[in-house]
Amino acid sequence: MKVLVTNDDGIFAQGLWTLVKELTNIAQVVVVAPDREQSAIGTAVTLHQPLRVQKVSPLVPGVETYSVEGTPADCVILALGKLINKIDLVVSGINHGANLGDDVSISGTVGAALQGYLRGLPALAISVALGESLHLDTAAKLTLLLAKKIDRGVLPTNIFLNVNLPNLPLAKIKGAKLTRLASKSHTNTVEEGDDGKRKYYWLVRQKINKAVDEETDIWTIEQDSISITPLHTTLFNKPSPTIPDSLCSSLFQELQQ
Repeated sequence: MKVLVTNDDGIFAQGLWTLVKELTNIAQVVVVAPDREQSAIGTAVTLHQPLRVQKVSPLVPGVETYSVEGTPADCVILALGKLINKIDLVVSGINHGANLGDDVSISGTVGAALQGYLRGLPALAISVALGESLHLDTAAKLTLLLAKKIDRGVLPTNIFLNVNLPNLPLAKIKGAKLTRLASKSHTNTVEEGDDGKRKYYWLVRQKINKAVDEETDIWTIEQDSISITPLHTTLFNKPSPTIPDSLCSSLFQELQQ
């Protein structure tokens, strides 16, 4: 199995390399990621300037690694179009911060995975909610388990999953659940300031405190459980490929082993 790993937190982000280290246990991994942090850039693609690529020394020995002066979506398009011959799975993450509800529409993590799905590959976007310290190992192990299930045909290859984990040690995570996107997670507001030379504006995202449906990703994370959202159905209104009802419970049992 050959896996392309990317992210929107930048080529040297801790979450990316925690994920890569885990996936090398079962797959040949290639990293193509932005040269800098690119959060909240969504599906942006660079069309009016050249993309420059540099091969860099990996933080996990033996992993072919490229840094791109572009967006997360650029990285996947470039990787699949020029840099790598054949890929079986595209994984974006581990993002430092959850991607839930309408945040998915501006997420660079999700935007990168989307480019893999649009090119006929199974795609996973993996995120962990923010906290004082990030618990990344569980997310990496869960990604490995999902990759195994795709490779073995337990999961179909025409899937696009948005996976979010609470920022907790595994012992405190209560379970895993198939979810749908919450309809709204934040509202955008504008703050005004003045630096002494001219007025400026600062866009601020504020969380909406309201009751959410128990079938949604936000509710699931708030209950200290793992949310797995099939985005191929939500974003493209396609019938979901068969995903076993027992998927989440079996994944959670395997995580605990």
